[in-house]
Amino acid sequence: MDLSDKVAVVTGGSRGIGRVVSQRLAAMGATVIINYVSRSDAAEETVASIQSAGGKAAIVQFDVADAEATQQSFKEILSDHGKIDILVNNAGITRDGLLVKMKEGDWDLVLDTNLKGAFNCMKAVSRSMMKQRSGRIVNITSVIGFTGNAGQANYAAAKAGLVGLTRSAARELATRGITVNGVAPGYIDTDMTKGLSEEVTEKILSEIPLGVMGDAGDVAGAVAYLVSDDARYVTGQFIHVNGGMFMG
Repeated sequence: MDLSDKVAVVTGGSRGIGRVVSQRLAAMGATVIINYVSRSDAAEETVASIQSAGGKAAIVQFDVADAEATQQSFKEILSDHGKIDILVNNAGITRDGLLVKMKEGDWDLVLDTNLKGAFNCMKAVSRSMMKQRSGRIVNITSVIGFTGNAGQANYAAAKAGLVGLTRSAARELATRGITVNGVAPGYIDTDMTKGLSEEVTEKILSEIPLGVMGDAGDVAGAVAYLVSDDARYVTGQFIHVNGGMFMG
């Protein structure tokens, strides 16, 4: 699973799952371009951790929900590095609330970032991948996109939409040697889940057959497989990393 001479872009790559994915791809030899929106300190820490381990990484700031900024940023990455071989759409946010009380702005913000953001990035990178007749795109969706969840109608809709986007793009791009797949994490031990109450955490664990939360490395391992040559004949598929919480 050697990614030497490959260039990878990881959106939302400065923290949580994105950070560990970035570190894993760099450890496999890829030059990793880490996207962030507002936390430059976290992005710089991630780059430093990669470089201290002997890897290659750089950062680029843009909001994936902004189509123009995304397009321009990908042009700059291509100009600086000559190509993009791998895109991992990991950027995502939550704005939870019951459907009857959900603000329109919270609906729009989550859909714009989690779904439209992935579309913007895929559109920005597809033409160059088509020209080189190769590429790996991995979209990070969620178990919630398959099961739904009370209080997360916007998040579930965005992640479910990402499933359809992934499969459609996989069919469109297959003839150019580009694979498009997804990874659907369940409950992963990150800063987001650390904020849950003990009662909520216990309820979640009771719904997971393996009885524990996963960690970001479990997700990164699935991504690493999908971007490697070992997965050259896999496209339009989803790897569920959820401890058995959803078996589809």
